[in-house]
Amino acid sequence: TRLFDYVAETVILPEADKLSIRQLFKPVFVPRDTIIERSGRIPQYHNFIVSGYMRNFHVDADNNEITTDLNEGSRFFTSYFHFMNRTVSDENLHCITDCELLRINRDDVEIGAERSFTQKDYTIRILQKHLEADKRRLTDMANLTAEERYRKFIQEKPGIVRHVPLRYIASYLGITQRHLSRLRREIPL
Repeated sequence: TRLFDYVAETVILPEADKLSIRQLFKPVFVPRDTIIERSGRIPQYHNFIVSGYMRNFHVDADNNEITTDLNEGSRFFTSYFHFMNRTVSDENLHCITDCELLRINRDDVEIGAERSFTQKDYTIRILQKHLEADKRRLTDMANLTAEERYRKFIQEKPGIVRHVPLRYIASYLGITQRHLSRLRREIPL
């Protein structure tokens, strides 16, 4: 029902679409610290996080892991462009904590699209939502100080701070782990 609640924030699902989603999305439990999609491959699944924390990261030229996305609560989490276009991804999807997921493979997405009355609408709207969030993050990285980014982060995503290791949060915020530790001492939650 979390998937239905999430989609309902965007579009009302008719019962026929709910039935199709129940048939096509498969529940999966993934233990903590598991990479479920690796770079260098074509992503196989579109994931909906029912519970748990995940990150999306790539490895830069200096072999540093750069975290580009962290979830706060239930939502879709995938290497979207590569999944939809069936191209090789440079991203890794990592379950930081134990995660309960609902997942659908790429062929089943096509089947769902043929059956669904609303899938196209909610897919476009959810993609727009993610693109807007990415745009805001890039703007913040360019225009806010490290302290301002951290303050905004703890205000908007307080659960992440309690469940995700500092090194991933620091990478996501574009600062060193040492700098983040200092900011955490100065700015209480």
